[in-house]
Amino acid sequence: MIDKSEVIDRFIRYVKIDSQSDPESKKTPSSDIQWNIADLLKEELEGFGIKDVSIDEHAYVMAKIPGNVNEQVPAIGFISHFDTSPDFKATHIQPQVHENYDGKPILLNKAKALWLSPKEFPDLKAYKGQTLITTDGNTLLSADDKAGVTEIMTAAKYLMEHPEIKHGDVCIGFTPDEEIGRGAHLFDVEKFGADYAYTMDGSEIGELEYENFNAAEAKITFHGKMVHPGYAKDKMINSMYPASKFINILPENETPEETEGSEGFFHLTDIQGSVEKTTLHYIIRDHDAHIFESRKKLIEDSIKAIKDEFGESSVDLELKDQYFNMKKHIADKMNIIDIAKKAMEELAIQPIIKPIRGGTDGAQLSYKGLPCPNIFAGGHNFHGPYEYVPVESMVKASEVIIKIAELTAQNQAV
Repeated sequence: MIDKSEVIDRFIRYVKIDSQSDPESKKTPSSDIQWNIADLLKEELEGFGIKDVSIDEHAYVMAKIPGNVNEQVPAIGFISHFDTSPDFKATHIQPQVHENYDGKPILLNKAKALWLSPKEFPDLKAYKGQTLITTDGNTLLSADDKAGVTEIMTAAKYLMEHPEIKHGDVCIGFTPDEEIGRGAHLFDVEKFGADYAYTMDGSEIGELEYENFNAAEAKITFHGKMVHPGYAKDKMINSMYPASKFINILPENETPEETEGSEGFFHLTDIQGSVEKTTLHYIIRDHDAHIFESRKKLIEDSIKAIKDEFGESSVDLELKDQYFNMKKHIADKMNIIDIAKKAMEELAIQPIIKPIRGGTDGAQLSYKGLPCPNIFAGGHNFHGPYEYVPVESMVKASEVIIKIAELTAQNQAV
């Protein structure tokens, strides 16, 4: 149903557009370069023949494909973010296409001796014989979430070209700054016009998720005093010492690399230190709301302990929530999960329903009144040089979008 070569060309075109978000910026979009892809998406949507297309002053792109059925059916939406993670280099992305993957290690970068191997990444074994798109070892790939953008755009074009497919209103949304936790902050739910929506922002084929982490971020700044080390007795205050003590207060086994499933964590994402000032950036995650609150309290109590030992002015804490678990906003609307599940099953995809070890725009949108579970986009190993995406998974994701639109119009919710 979907042209595989079109998906490849579209995805490569999008990932080559640098759209990395900036966590230090206070504006939206956080980086001006995000306008490049936002403007392109608006232009392409209009090129498909969609009349109702808009882009606002914050680079949120919205469009609506009008329904072509006589009955009144729910308006559904599909949403992806076009920003790229700031976790790794994202400039000059050079994707590599590997046809008919043979199941063996892939040499990403000869100069770095960097390999993408099934030994380290066993999921690769599931894609033997398929077409994989990888990095060249120098950057991330930006499949998170250019894969989702590709899938929605491909499905939108197909629906416009095939009016024989009956559907209600299909709303399309693309957002900036999801990777820094601000993707849905300024999303106009009323303008979007959907009764419910799906983010196309998951990983492996089949994923269908309506539970996610509660999330917060902490910026902790330790203050010191620089004095010549030869004359530092009782004068120098080295900010890196209380910083290291704080790091060691937190449970060492409650980190991303030590947890799985529904287990939460503290993640030190960045550290910059000198005698005068040391700054730590943490993200705090947990699916359970009560444990999430206790994690934040542990951060606050640990800061108090540092102040008790090193002085009130030794450290400053900025702690703020980012998003919350969407589960309670989906639990009484499980028909939208059932529709997506049925769509996958009709396309011979095995649904994988599990909590997200992360978050999506859908979490915030669910709290803003737009129930918004998450569907696979196909990528693996996000935010680093080992990132890859099977083209066949992107094709299937586009087909899932089309099938959900069909089933919703047919009122085939289970």
